[in-house]
Amino acid sequence: MKKKKRITLKDIANEFSVSIATVSKALNDSYEISTKTKTKIQEYAKEHKYRSNSVALNLNQKKTKTIGVIIPNILNHFFTKVFVGIEKTATANGYNLITCISNESYEKEVNAMELLKNSALDGFILSIAEETQIKQNFSHFQNAINEGIPIVMFDRVADEISCDKVIVNDKEGAYNATNHFIETGCKNIAIVSTIHNLSVGKLRLEGYKKALREAGIPLDESMILKVDEFNDIDTLLKILLDSKVVDAILCLEEDSAVNTLRMLHSKAYKVPEDISLIGFTNGVLPRYVTPAITTISQHGIYLGETATQMLIEKLENENTQTSHVTKVIKTNLIERETTKPLSY
Repeated sequence: MKKKKRITLKDIANEFSVSIATVSKALNDSYEISTKTKTKIQEYAKEHKYRSNSVALNLNQKKTKTIGVIIPNILNHFFTKVFVGIEKTATANGYNLITCISNESYEKEVNAMELLKNSALDGFILSIAEETQIKQNFSHFQNAINEGIPIVMFDRVADEISCDKVIVNDKEGAYNATNHFIETGCKNIAIVSTIHNLSVGKLRLEGYKKALREAGIPLDESMILKVDEFNDIDTLLKILLDSKVVDAILCLEEDSAVNTLRMLHSKAYKVPEDISLIGFTNGVLPRYVTPAITTISQHGIYLGETATQMLIEKLENENTQTSHVTKVIKTNLIERETTKPLSY
């Protein structure tokens, strides 16, 4: 069966021998159009099931009320929380979202930006893919900005790109977590990182090193485990635990914290009596494993809300010349069962 053609403003205008502008005004109940003409046009539009094209109408005003969102990894609980904040604030302000997942791929990120730009959106909210940060090639972001499309970067950002940014104070978060270990009597503190290639991973490592330095604890590079496609977490942890005295482990993201706890159980370590554990990202898994994992909360929902509000303010005050700003979200430590109490 042949699909019925959707009626347009032009079709209605031709039916009544008036301009498209007259039809648009009549459908929007403008006082400029007589009641008789408005009634005829409105009834005809209703009878023929006319639906307004909000994107086209907004394009006439050089606005689509649409924001493009590019997220590196939707399976990461932190990014899921950020997206919840983005969606909540966008909806409250009458904006639609088109979302793409880069899957940590530079090529997919570039293609997603081209796809979204062709969708005539107003601006981007994005976090940079791991491969893009490794390549250090940010030209696709600069090209969008050069075309007049504003960008707000969050979490993983590029210092080379002049745009608004919302970041987590990752260095402070790792610094506070390491200090918490030290204050509870731990001295042999290891790091497990699957994100050492990312800007956030490097900042967290800096915070760890700073806390050790201030406490007078020598840095042992062999206590820093960098997990990647060539080095699995179980093997690295087994080698570390068999060769070193370890009384605390800081995991730089959620999955590695859960996997580390599993590995400690398999080797009959008591947590936190033998080894304390802290992980980044206050997701679902750390709360429901046994024992529940002490975590560093990055306040993902609030970060998403903040990034979206920054972009909307930029879009709706585009004639105001303002410099780009970077907002920093503080972290906080949520104590559970994998760390000793301070009075221990």
